[in-house]
Amino acid sequence: MLFASSKKRKPGLSLPPLAHVSCGGKEPATATEPEMTYKVAISFDRCKITSVTCGCGNKDIFYCAHVVALSLYRIRKPDQVKLRLPISETLFQMNRDQLQKFVQYLITAHHTEVLPTAQKLADEILSSNSEINQVHGAPDPTAGASIDDENCWHLDEEQVREQVKLFLSQGGYYGSGKQLNSMFAKVREMLRMRDSNGARMLTLITEQFMADPRLSLWRQQGTGITEKCRQLWDELGALWVCVVLNPHCKLEEKSSWLRQLRKWGEMDVCPLEDGNYGNELPNITNALTQSSSHSQDSLARPRRTVFTRAIEGCDLHWQDSHLQRIISSDFYVSPAYQREGESLLFNSQGQPLWLEHVPTACARVDALRSHGYPREALRLTVAIINTLRLQQQRQLEIYKHQKKELLQRGATTITNLEGWVGHPLNPIGCLFLTLTEACRLEEENCLEISDTGDTKPPVYQHVPVTTGSQDSGESYLSLALEVALMGMGQQRVMPEGLYAQDKVCRNEEQIIARLQDLELDPVLVQTLRKQCILLLEGGPFSGLGEVIHRESVPMHTFAKYLFSALLPHDADLAYKLALRAMRLPVLETTAPSGDVTHPHHLVSVVPSRYPRWFTLGHLESQQCELASTMLTAAKGDMLRLRTVLEAIQKNIHSSSLIFKLAQDAFKIATPADSNSDTTLLNVALELGLQVMRMTLSTLNWRRREMVRWLVTCATEVGVRALVSILQSWYSLFTPTEATSIVAATVMSHNTILRLSLDYPQREELASCARTLALQCAMKDPQNCALSALTLCEKDHIAFETAYQIVIDAASTGMTYTQLFTIARYMEHRGYPLRAFKLASLAMTHLNLAYNQDTHPAINDVLWACALSHSLGKNELAAIIPLVVKSVHCATVLSDILRRCTMTAPGLAGIPGRRNSGKLMSTDKAPLRQLLDATISAYINTTHSRLTHISPRHYGEFIEFLSKARETFLLAQDGHIQFAQFIDNLKQIYKGKKKLMLLVRERFG
Repeated sequence: MLFASSKKRKPGLSLPPLAHVSCGGKEPATATEPEMTYKVAISFDRCKITSVTCGCGNKDIFYCAHVVALSLYRIRKPDQVKLRLPISETLFQMNRDQLQKFVQYLITAHHTEVLPTAQKLADEILSSNSEINQVHGAPDPTAGASIDDENCWHLDEEQVREQVKLFLSQGGYYGSGKQLNSMFAKVREMLRMRDSNGARMLTLITEQFMADPRLSLWRQQGTGITEKCRQLWDELGALWVCVVLNPHCKLEEKSSWLRQLRKWGEMDVCPLEDGNYGNELPNITNALTQSSSHSQDSLARPRRTVFTRAIEGCDLHWQDSHLQRIISSDFYVSPAYQREGESLLFNSQGQPLWLEHVPTACARVDALRSHGYPREALRLTVAIINTLRLQQQRQLEIYKHQKKELLQRGATTITNLEGWVGHPLNPIGCLFLTLTEACRLEEENCLEISDTGDTKPPVYQHVPVTTGSQDSGESYLSLALEVALMGMGQQRVMPEGLYAQDKVCRNEEQIIARLQDLELDPVLVQTLRKQCILLLEGGPFSGLGEVIHRESVPMHTFAKYLFSALLPHDADLAYKLALRAMRLPVLETTAPSGDVTHPHHLVSVVPSRYPRWFTLGHLESQQCELASTMLTAAKGDMLRLRTVLEAIQKNIHSSSLIFKLAQDAFKIATPADSNSDTTLLNVALELGLQVMRMTLSTLNWRRREMVRWLVTCATEVGVRALVSILQSWYSLFTPTEATSIVAATVMSHNTILRLSLDYPQREELASCARTLALQCAMKDPQNCALSALTLCEKDHIAFETAYQIVIDAASTGMTYTQLFTIARYMEHRGYPLRAFKLASLAMTHLNLAYNQDTHPAINDVLWACALSHSLGKNELAAIIPLVVKSVHCATVLSDILRRCTMTAPGLAGIPGRRNSGKLMSTDKAPLRQLLDATISAYINTTHSRLTHISPRHYGEFIEFLSKARETFLLAQDGHIQFAQFIDNLKQIYKGKKKLMLLVRERFG
């Protein structure tokens, strides 16, 4: 629409070298906006737009729609744009009259705008001494620059600054991180188009990043930069490496960049390369070496900022003749007569090598890609991979000579001082992208959005490697897979610091995500198998070798990908590799003695290093995911399942993760729509048993859930599993768990129905449960006695045994609460005399003070007395002395006394006993003793309360005395005793006049 509207006025165009297009265009009206007319002007020089203006007032780093429309009009309809000479040439052709007419008409058309300027210029021209007359000729804005002058695309620098400042101020919210990444992508696009504005725009972005006020705040508080912001800084540093490695930049440009980078790097707020931690990675310009001589005091290490690698990159050059030949030709090979023996420049096939520090060499590749030299980048990538292959081959030869010694020691030293995965320069990702971009099929639908809203994965094809040596049959796609596997499989030390460790994990996941986009055809499967075998045989140089260092970066995530990719093609190799990767030596209890042979990097940190594995939780979860993947794949194969189970038991040290594996195995083994898989069920049970043993003596908030799950799993396995856990309960459960959860669940009606047990099987389970119950009751009678009695109800001998255990333990280890609970259970089961005995034992442990009239045990005391009263006079006579001794609370005692006098004793109707049916007298035993104790308790409580009584409690105290009088009157001379008691109070507490007045009013 905009393009169409630009036809309203035909633009005019001056001749090169500078061109200018201008027009007025209308933007069509919409439902909400009226039709708008804008004036647009574009200047361009040698096919580059050098300035734009538009009346729409757009404020953005990108061109507005109106500028784009006019540009498209000029590109698509060049014949409709009238070409004109520069205005100076036109003026040269005019005579004096024409010139005067031209100027006057121009002033008349724009008199309000140009008249002051015209008068000023006229005055200066007429003055012989004016500055304007000292210069020959006059400027012509339509003539353009000289052919030798620099020309660059239009860039609104102020808008770039404002946009970056705005996005940074939003702190990663409102999609600002995405916007900044799109600006970085724009810089890369500029570099690829060889637009000099790329470096200018990156400079502007960096200036705003360095001016971010949060930097100084983070530094003052000693906190790290947020992760989102940290990733942006990483990309900024990587972009500068690309800029300074431009193979065709001028020396003065590089010098200018170096000065600026050093200035930024010297600022206190400049972020460090690895967060708040130091760095001991080798300098970017160091040659490729795997020696361990790189040693220096950690305190003396130079400060490395996010710009350090770019600063180091300024020392690199492209003048090396061997490098120039590599990137200039696909057919650069060594002469045939030089192919015998060792060479630093070529391999045995005559293919060129590039021996340079690997991340540095990869940075060169990234620079070539970024600056629009994809063929050159491919050629250097192939040379680097050939170098890595040769290195891998030599490492295998070294390992063959050391294998016996290393296997005996069971230890190795770290030979790779820096890892390629998680490296600031992302070397492996760079090589992989360079190779896969050459193989990508640009289909029409490859960028379509799927139904789920995700972009479709890229489609790749095999593109043969162009080489001057004999046809190798290799493709760039197979090389991409190979180099990714080599880099991911590199044995490397875990870096220091949370951010660096997290970056290793993220980079690994990014590379694997790209690998999963590759469709594994026979060629790629062959590459995969070959590289996996080399990794397994690689010894200490491979993270999957037989011997690795205790602090080597784990291979679980990588191995999970390899296992899934290999499984359909070579199951034996898949399992061998995944089982090898299951280890996590940093969690082993002792470090191998060989560790100390490594240089300072490990000598100083081995004793305290373990706590600094900040991502350990994530690594353990990845180990668990690998194990789960193998368990799922091995379903139905007992031999493989047994091997995986042993690896889990040996290498996974977290009970919660083993429990998760057990649960996963159980779910897979018991699908809802088909029969259970016995082999996997048994594995789930074994893992569950291991969890029980691991958590038996440690606190775990999920313990109860784990116990219940194990019983469910054992039930699914069958009756033999249940018998087994019942018989070996002491190594799996606490006595409380064994009785209240395990045995109770096993003996439940639901379990019997679930297993469809016959009578002998039910009896076997019941016998095991009763044996367990008695053993638990012996070991922990306080918590297990009641459960034991419940479980043994149906077997007389077992029940009697459990009861005797309770009686034996009652005098020593059991509390009155536990005894009262069991006593009530006995009464409920129809054993009132046993209940009475247990209640009597409970009373001996109880002590109720005078003021504990709300104690939770009161209900138990009342129940015990009621039970005794119902059994008969003898039982009541037996328990009252215990009550008098244990209970000192007057209100409780009076309540007991009242209940005992309301009905006749012996109403329980014990067989063989006669019940007289007469109410008991308080003047005779046993109630006389209880009455005396109650009166005594009221007297003692009264004196205790009067000691610290306040006026607001006087009314409550009078009511208390009224209840006391009721108890006194139960005695034959009770009214005399109470009167004497009141007189005594009046005499002793006569100072409390108001209270005593209330006493006289109520009691005389």
